[in-house]
Amino acid sequence: MNSTRPRLLVGALALSLTLAACSGGGSDDAESAAAGGSGGGAISVAVTDPAQLVPGRQTVAFDFNMAVWSSLTWVDDQGEVSMLAADSVESDDATTWTITLKDGWTFHDGTPVTAQSYVDSWNAVAYGPNAWENTGQLANVVGYTDLNPAAGDPTTTEMSGLTVVDELTFTVQLVGPDGQFPMQISQGQTGMYPMPESAFDDFEAYNRHPVGNGPFELTNDYVENETLVVAAYDDYQGPEPTVDEISFVPYADTTTAYTDVQAGNLDVVGVPAARLPQAEGDFGDRLYSFEAPGISYLGLPLWDERYSDVRVRQAISMAIDRDTINDVIYGGTFTPATALTPAVEAGTPEGICGELCEYDPEAAKALLDEAGGFDGTIDIYYPGGIGLDELYTAIANQLRQNLGVEAVATPSTDWAEFYETRLDGAVDGPFFSRWGALYPSQQNTLRAFYVQDGGCTNCIPYYEPEVAELIATADAQVDAADAADAYAAVQERIMQDFPAPPLFFETYSFVTSERIADLPTSAVGNPTYTMVTLAEGA
Repeated sequence: MNSTRPRLLVGALALSLTLAACSGGGSDDAESAAAGGSGGGAISVAVTDPAQLVPGRQTVAFDFNMAVWSSLTWVDDQGEVSMLAADSVESDDATTWTITLKDGWTFHDGTPVTAQSYVDSWNAVAYGPNAWENTGQLANVVGYTDLNPAAGDPTTTEMSGLTVVDELTFTVQLVGPDGQFPMQISQGQTGMYPMPESAFDDFEAYNRHPVGNGPFELTNDYVENETLVVAAYDDYQGPEPTVDEISFVPYADTTTAYTDVQAGNLDVVGVPAARLPQAEGDFGDRLYSFEAPGISYLGLPLWDERYSDVRVRQAISMAIDRDTINDVIYGGTFTPATALTPAVEAGTPEGICGELCEYDPEAAKALLDEAGGFDGTIDIYYPGGIGLDELYTAIANQLRQNLGVEAVATPSTDWAEFYETRLDGAVDGPFFSRWGALYPSQQNTLRAFYVQDGGCTNCIPYYEPEVAELIATADAQVDAADAADAYAAVQERIMQDFPAPPLFFETYSFVTSERIADLPTSAVGNPTYTMVTLAEGA
């Protein structure tokens, strides 16, 4: 089994100063981290039908976005940050950042990538009436609230914190000091990708055939449930990809995709949970497990009075046998969560969850009885077709057996139905809730779960102003030890309310056909498909 564990940078201040100091050297670090010789050939990858391809909107088209666009900076699988589309990212105070772009970059339509491209794109993503899913990635830019007023329509379409200096330079003013900013503009935050001028004429048309600035360009229009094919862009100015073509093949059921990889009809698929225990036996060293910044929770409908008592939420957590689920369903590849952020994120206070994340059915039942019991059925809702049936069935069985309440697990038809139902608030029980950090920092996970518009729209509806203030305080720390203490204080405060049980620190596992000799990854845990090494003769 192939495995990597990202090594994360130790301090926000060290990160920002390093990028400012070595930015004049261009993208040598990014190129050496990601580059390989161009060997040609084509690969096929299983995906969920994306519906939305535009970077500011996509929620499941991450791999496609990473192929068609290039980010300003790049974080490799060791957690090191280097330049990609940016030539430098500098700040004297960690509040106002100057970004200088590399010259000569173009979009796939041949138009130049300019500072104005970024400013216009970021404003479109942030503009409230657009209601784009990744808007929260820009929430810390000064002027974001003007585009998202608490009431009424915005009176402007531009954030005042963005200023074009010249064709290749723009500045970003943040609402407060944030030494993590250079990491935020790396590959994981697709809402910060640039769009060409033509995109703004018709976003629906742009979604059917998006044009990016990355190593691959789309060759066909998006049609629901049809394969998307991208080909290497001849004029790409970044690291040369190692393959010529990538086909993103939509599957409604990842188990079917897994079988197709076994048969050699597909090259790569993320391993569905139901196949994790057998994946190493099926694929041997063609199983890649990347310990990554992902964490799963059992989301709880806090709008339902039955879940308003913290003792009910605590009882549900203590009634779940995480160790057994990990062994039986995940083949021991996951780690039962002991904190509110993944262990691989620097400074995570492992163990802070204490006995509330430990299996104790007797204590769980006593807590529920103390809270007055539970009225009705605990109906767990989760996205169907992506290999989660055994997990949520096991949780429902454990809640039924250990709490003495009726509990069932109900799948949606597909991801789209789950997502729409969850966003509409039409869920009356616990639900699928997870986040894979878009950059390897506690900041991203805590913001995603616990700050309004922080990124995870289907996660936990728990947004306390005090928690948001504590997160901002932690973000502003420039010393690694101080930052770790400050983020621990955030988690201590959240634990007082215990809004939802954390379940597992995740490992991202993928299997490949015999055509793939090596599947590289990055700090976000997903494969870097543009740099796949093909087997000889493939």
